Amino acid sequence: MIKLRYCILLLLLSIAFSLPSPASAHTNNSEGYSTIEVKEKSLDYELKLDLEELGHALNKETDQKQLINHKVVQEYINSHIKLFADSERVEGSVIKSDIKMIKERPFAVINLQYNIKHKPEKLVVEYNMFFDESDPSHANFATVKLEGKQQEKVITFESRELEIGEISLFKNVKQFVVLGLEHIFTGYDHILFVISLLFGALTIRHILSLVTAFTIAHSITLALATFDIVHLPSRFVESAIALSIIYVALINIFNKDSKHQPWLAFGFGLIHGFGFAGILSEMRLDPNHMAASL
Repeated sequence: MIKLRYCILLLLLSIAFSLPSPASAHTNNSEGYSTIEVKEKSLDYELKLDLEELGHALNKETDQKQLINHKVVQEYINSHIKLFADSERVEGSVIKSDIKMIKERPFAVINLQYNIKHKPEKLVVEYNMFFDESDPSHANFATVKLEGKQQEKVITFESRELEIGEISLFKNVKQFVVLGLEHIFTGYDHILFVISLLFGALTIRHILSLVTAFTIAHSITLALATFDIVHLPSRFVESAIALSIIYVALINIFNKDSKHQPWLAFGFGLIHGFGFAGILSEMRLDPNHMAASL
């Protein structure tokens, strides 16, 4: 009987010593509050977070001095909360921070501003604060106000996204026409490749066959990547695009009578399509208008 008591006592002591000390423990079931208001040229975001949990996430004791360091807090928030205005991601700047008591606990109150070109028709919020790092039980009570509409949601580990509004078909098409034109006139790697291909093309028919083969292949991989069917590492894609330009350029230099075949344009076009897919991966495409976007 005495041995049993000693065993129970030792077990209780071992459990007690294994518990985290008050200095190292952090909040469980922490709470946060989000209020986002969409204006003509900006998104105003008031974010309230449990101060102790924020300090744990930043790996430091968070106090008023730490909150004044807007850069550290801003980088952390932008990497864990993504806002998409009409599919395009926007990043916020911390303009003010403070500490307030909520439910007898200290909370960091952080005001962020997201600059936008025009008032969006649709806003999507992807929230990933604390979930995967320190507190899977964290919950954020979010409210978004847009065009007289208000969307409310409790964001949790299992449900991390909130969206309000819908992009019109006209605006969606216009947006991607502009994006496509920008891609054509600023995609110097693609332009260099196509120009290199066209050396030695003596007829309109040959030129059209090369450009068409490249465009079809480019579009195939763009669609595959956009629909999340195929993905390649960005380093591999960028290196392969550079090598495609060098390869075709070297053929032009050492074989003056070179006449590139459409299969070559098609093969390398498949790789070039992944280059633009990298841009689209940074956007939150509306599934209702996916075909029009492509």
